[in-house]
Amino acid sequence: MRVTVVGAGAVGGYYGAMLAHAGHDVTFVARGAHLDKLRADGITVRGRERSFTARVTAAAEASSPADLVLFAVKTYDTAGALPAVRQACGPDTTVLTLQNGVDSTDEVAAAVGRDAVLGGAAYIATALAAPGLIEQTGAHHRIAFGEVFDAPAELTPRVAAIADAFRAAGVDVDAAPDGRVPLWEKFIYLAPFAGFTGASRLPIGPIRARGDARALFTRACGEVAALARAEGVQVARNVLQRIDEYVEQLPEMTRSSLLIDLQQGKRIEVEALQGAVVRRARRHDLDVPVMETLYAALFAHAGGAI
Repeated sequence: MRVTVVGAGAVGGYYGAMLAHAGHDVTFVARGAHLDKLRADGITVRGRERSFTARVTAAAEASSPADLVLFAVKTYDTAGALPAVRQACGPDTTVLTLQNGVDSTDEVAAAVGRDAVLGGAAYIATALAAPGLIEQTGAHHRIAFGEVFDAPAELTPRVAAIADAFRAAGVDVDAAPDGRVPLWEKFIYLAPFAGFTGASRLPIGPIRARGDARALFTRACGEVAALARAEGVQVARNVLQRIDEYVEQLPEMTRSSLLIDLQQGKRIEVEALQGAVVRRARRHDLDVPVMETLYAALFAHAGGAI
């Protein structure tokens, strides 16, 4: 399979490297020192379960056509990266988005057409430790995805084929007929988690330890779950219980990527997370007071340190 990775950082770099290590023809669209390192030495993954270096193609611009495009840039870079996606697409190309939030599938579809787009949620803790080096900092390496436009009752052949390729490469995969469900089930957790850790400048441990903060976190997750159902997405009835169990198992010092970026003075994905909840809730006349408060506390930092 010919794969182009647009967004060759921690997430796209990891999944692209896994596919390359399994023998697929992978091209990374990159810049600067990262591009130079990929061209010279390939991409290296250093993790708890495996470490390897895979030879890949690296380019400053995408070439077309690819069978699969992995789109994994930060959400605030989406508009600038869409030309590379268009350039990598042919008539039979599939674009799998691996971005935070629930807006990117519509944004990508506006550029390449709805028929090309799948939506995916990545569950992984990785970091671009150095040019050409992806460091896996957690044990998870799961991906959940499926069709997001006119989703059928059963898996489509392309979803099944891509899932098989990821599984053969050693990635844990949940393939869904309706890809909106895993997207929103991650969003129900991630938007509050990023909001609470970001607004408090604290990891999950101290938040989890306070009964009042824990109750507000659960209320925020409930606000986003209600929004999902208003959007017509059939998330699991026990989604809040599952999130509560997941949060209970997180290491005490776990930080959201939004908090990490905030502490480093970088841009943050507040508009794709808390902002998206508030805007969509207004369209449905839903009250989301906890999420509105988190958005108000964070939106001024969207562009980085102030």
